Amino acid sequence: MIVAVLGAGSWGTALAVILARNGHEVRLICRTKEEADELTSTRENLPYLPGFVLPREVEFMSLESDLPECEMWVMATPSGAVRQIASRIVGENPMVVIASKGLEPGTGDILPDVVAHVRPNATVAVLSGPNLAIELARGIPTAALAACGDEEQSLRVCRTFMCRSFRVYISDDVIGVSVAGALKNVLAIAAGMSDGLAFGDNTKGALLARGLRDMTHLGISLGAKMETFFGIAGVGDLFATANSTLSRNYRVGYSLGKGKTLKEALDEVRQVAEGVSTAESAMMLARQKGVSVPIFEAAEAVIRGRLQPKDAVAQLMERMPKREGFLSEDCFEGRPCLD
Repeated sequence: MIVAVLGAGSWGTALAVILARNGHEVRLICRTKEEADELTSTRENLPYLPGFVLPREVEFMSLESDLPECEMWVMATPSGAVRQIASRIVGENPMVVIASKGLEPGTGDILPDVVAHVRPNATVAVLSGPNLAIELARGIPTAALAACGDEEQSLRVCRTFMCRSFRVYISDDVIGVSVAGALKNVLAIAAGMSDGLAFGDNTKGALLARGLRDMTHLGISLGAKMETFFGIAGVGDLFATANSTLSRNYRVGYSLGKGKTLKEALDEVRQVAEGVSTAESAMMLARQKGVSVPIFEAAEAVIRGRLQPKDAVAQLMERMPKREGFLSEDCFEGRPCLD
């Protein structure tokens, strides 16, 4: 089929490579005509994904041009750009696959809701999992979860992306997959901070276990299914992102743990780290739902400069002890947990 990938960063480029290898005609949509012309000339995305010659099935276009109708649109832009770029999607009833991971800054909305608001006639699916761009492009085996309210459309996304190195499962939990993909970025920043402070594996193991609890409780309060957070799009993506130096969010956290400012950390990464804005959105949602998320609260305070990393750790360690209570009956009934 003809597939448009919106966003020519490392993630969008890697997805374009996978789709082209699967035999699809791909339109990789860049921000500017200059970027599209450069990629057309070099056939390599030197700023974001160097070392991969882009297959001839990939054509480069820009948002500055009139976009043609496509059978599927894949969103791979930063979360803050989704609303604006979704308005450029062409077609009466387009199929939109959201591969971006984040919450909309300011509103805290999950990205499927953002797209549905802009394009109410669109069929929206989410694709998420432990998918670091460079490993995906290298053909290193991994998996993802395609979620849509329509099972046939989930299967359609699965068939479009699945190949020998990229196994795609299906789900109907659009909220859970969206929330897990967004919130794990905040925990990856926290994990990077822990390593930057040289606290060791014990600390990071405890941090991620409690962070997963926070992520699950907040997701359930928003209408997600519990099991999603223990699968490919939840704990699978969390482990990959929180332990890899390829992760932008991890690298930002590591720099913060080393005492650098947020600006210095972001300048070193030179790409968007979604966990930075998602931390603020997560805390806004937690307050609205009355959910206690101490790991997210501490991470957000460090990201915004209200706490130093060591002080945040001390604050967490000095909290009153309580029963672990990872999941309670309230969670199974979809009510927020205050444990």
